[in-house]
Amino acid sequence: MKKLRLEDVAAKAGVSKTTVSRVINRRGSLSQKTIDKVEAAMSELNYHPNVIAQQLHTQQTKLIGILVPSVANPFFGELTVYLEHALFLAGYKVLIADALNNPEKEQRYLRQLMGHQVDGLIIATHNSDIEEYQHANLPIVAIDRYLRPDIPVVSSDNYAGGQLAVEALYQRGCRHIVHTYSTNPSNWHDNKRERAYQDTMASYGLTPMTCTSSFNDSPQEKLAIFSKLLEEHPEIDGIFASNDLDAARLLSVARRLGRRVPDDLQIIGYDGAQATQELVPDLATIVQPIEKMATYAVETLEKRIKGTFTPSTTVLPVTLKAGCTLKELND
Repeated sequence: MKKLRLEDVAAKAGVSKTTVSRVINRRGSLSQKTIDKVEAAMSELNYHPNVIAQQLHTQQTKLIGILVPSVANPFFGELTVYLEHALFLAGYKVLIADALNNPEKEQRYLRQLMGHQVDGLIIATHNSDIEEYQHANLPIVAIDRYLRPDIPVVSSDNYAGGQLAVEALYQRGCRHIVHTYSTNPSNWHDNKRERAYQDTMASYGLTPMTCTSSFNDSPQEKLAIFSKLLEEHPEIDGIFASNDLDAARLLSVARRLGRRVPDDLQIIGYDGAQATQELVPDLATIVQPIEKMATYAVETLEKRIKGTFTPSTTVLPVTLKAGCTLKELND
């Protein structure tokens, strides 16, 4: 079978070989009519461009690496879906690495992604002290994580979200409000929800109490921590959980212990991923704009790849979803 060439596509589309090359590599000024003609000819002839030749020509692989802590987490699963879709629309292929909150695994994945000569990385993991992040010489965008001063960060407004959560509980009568906080000693930059909790409690003259756990604690370990918390502190009437999974676990523990939600205990989570809202529709939560975060991250990475200016931080607003784990406010 004769191997198809650019000349064959050009003849089929009624354009020059140079025009076909420009359409394939998206170079120069091209009308949509010309693009459509060339792509129709390529489709009809079943012509596939030489990827290696394209990479040599453009000095780009059109590959982007995405590193997340765990796609099993509803927030990161949804974020990954939106990132992949936005990158697909921008003409990129994606390599997704699920680090499972394991620094060793994350470091290995990072090395593998860089070995694949990716054009850039989007990082949403928790381990900022991995050496490769400090020396990686390629475009990187972080989501909700500080890695180093010259790597831009896209996040929701974590501080405002923490304020909103505590204020919502206070306005509904809570005075003994605890914050469950998943600690990450390697990344002390990312504790804005905890700082907002402390500051807002102080502004109301209330005594803060933080219940800490680790990112790496198993679900069983977290359930044990939350059971001990509610058993030892029956005075708790409000809980601000740092994520929706913990809020759902707290709701389960409270019901098992006979605590009436929201009559004598109110709970509010953080994230608002669609999967969680479908599985626990009653849960009140601070909703992050996950799709917008993904879109801004991809747009920022594209600018970094092109060498154009990007802001060091992009902070997007959050909203409160007042579910049935919060009391209704009286007018």
